[in-house]
Amino acid sequence: PCSVSQTRCAVRTTDSVADTRRLSFSPKLVAVIAFNRIGKQYGRQVLFVDASFQLNPGEKVGLVGPNGSGKTTLFRMIVGEEAPDDGTVSVPKKLTVGYFRQDVEEMSGRSVIDEAIAGTRLGALHHELDDLQHALADPARAVELDRLLARFGEVQEEYEHLGGYALVSQAREVLHGLGFDDEQIDGDVGALSGGWKMRVAMARALLGKPDVLLMDEPTNHLDIESILWLEAFITSLPGALLMTSHDRDFMNRIVSRVAEIDDGEIRTYSGNYDFYERERALREANREAAHARQQAMLAKEQRFIDRFASHAAKAAQVQSRVKALDKIEKIKLPKQRRVVKFNFQPPPRSGDDVAILEGIDKRYGSRVIYDGLNLNVRRGERWAVMGRNGAGKTTLLRLIAGALEPDAGSVRIGASVKMGYFAQQALQILDPKLTVEEQMIKDFPQESIGVLRTLLGAFQFPGDETDKPIRALSGGERTRLVLARMLLHPPNFLVLDEPTNHLDLATKEMLIDALGDFEGTMIFVSHDRSFLRGLGSRVLELGGESGTDSQPLVYPGSYVDYVARSGHEAPGVHN
Repeated sequence: PCSVSQTRCAVRTTDSVADTRRLSFSPKLVAVIAFNRIGKQYGRQVLFVDASFQLNPGEKVGLVGPNGSGKTTLFRMIVGEEAPDDGTVSVPKKLTVGYFRQDVEEMSGRSVIDEAIAGTRLGALHHELDDLQHALADPARAVELDRLLARFGEVQEEYEHLGGYALVSQAREVLHGLGFDDEQIDGDVGALSGGWKMRVAMARALLGKPDVLLMDEPTNHLDIESILWLEAFITSLPGALLMTSHDRDFMNRIVSRVAEIDDGEIRTYSGNYDFYERERALREANREAAHARQQAMLAKEQRFIDRFASHAAKAAQVQSRVKALDKIEKIKLPKQRRVVKFNFQPPPRSGDDVAILEGIDKRYGSRVIYDGLNLNVRRGERWAVMGRNGAGKTTLLRLIAGALEPDAGSVRIGASVKMGYFAQQALQILDPKLTVEEQMIKDFPQESIGVLRTLLGAFQFPGDETDKPIRALSGGERTRLVLARMLLHPPNFLVLDEPTNHLDLATKEMLIDALGDFEGTMIFVSHDRSFLRGLGSRVLELGGESGTDSQPLVYPGSYVDYVARSGHEAPGVHN
């Protein structure tokens, strides 16, 4: 068996047969993973108490729960990296398990396609065949000819049996789907950014053909085109899937069951994410009502006990009721997960023309991004910028924000415009030596602690969370803090580049709700369809249908109108 490391696809065995016509999973086993009454804790933190759960053949299951509830621990138990303190985790020996996770490993010294097919039995055979071919052509190894030929025959037979001769074309198919072009696919994997290396790791997990696929936040580093491709690809797979995701649409379209980790237990709901939310709300309402009824009954019984405790004639009844109360299992109120709403201040009014781009040319080397681009952003408009990978979405926002100069043409910002620009690089403005609260006090010394803590609570920093040092924050936590800083005194023009990256569903929904009441102007890029539907009132599609050489297309309606008129949720991806 292969070892499990970082984002590498963990494979226990490799006896599944590939369909050479298209990439497919082919589980021949009864693919059942079972957690039987498990318990797990780290120090004082209790994750699971007598929890049970079963993943059945072919099921697509969404795993949900608050941060720190144990989702990653559950994955690690399945691949054998951790064991429960109590109970058992049953994984059949011949079951192949693939695992895509968020902490990307070091990748260098190979092409992207070679890295994508590495780490699986089929990939190992592919590279061994390549090595053997070089060895057979080496005159210095002529004395080993018989041994090399024998081994070549063995490897070739297994490689062919597993569908290896379709491997390279399958790898290209998957890498194209994840947004790579041919130049990148054949280029050095070491030259890629961390986000692109995550895509390589995902391709490797998909190409491993496991019977069960574990995926931890697979859409975090993908653009909307790649998300839509992955959505269709995973839906078509016959194998089982267990995944976490903060993308509501992605979960809704893929999963048929939701497993929720809640207060040490694992509860399951048969349906997609929207169904889970409705059923969970109903279950909580019923539990609150049952709790209220029980509290009323207990209060009534306690009044009887208090009233007649000193009456000898009632002593037997009193003792009987005391014993009965002791035996009653008390109903606990469900944990409240309500999102704090923060009422953002209205921004100052800007002039009618907010940003005017005239005759913009921009190229990177020989690659033309814009050739005479004209755009007028007017007060109150909310532009959603769409476009295929490389069409120039981020470039446009950087030009407007003044972070990049055009090769020709002009960018003018209108009168009384106060701009707020969010990009992933904005996370670097935080001081790692400070805590969350100290950063806010430093930035807003005139504001009261109460206002700052209410704002931080709205962005999921309740109570003691404000004492966290910034150096210890995750990417999602840093994103939340930067957005909180930006929106305490909102600018009247927001330029947002993927603001929902790493945000959980609750924070996304709070942000969409808050920005829905925003009275200023917005232009943004997002891969989150809920964000696009909730906020986009005009759509700019860069690159058109035939790539970056085409003129931008303006859709005057909302994102919903854009989907209806264009027939696709993103350029180049037809519904």
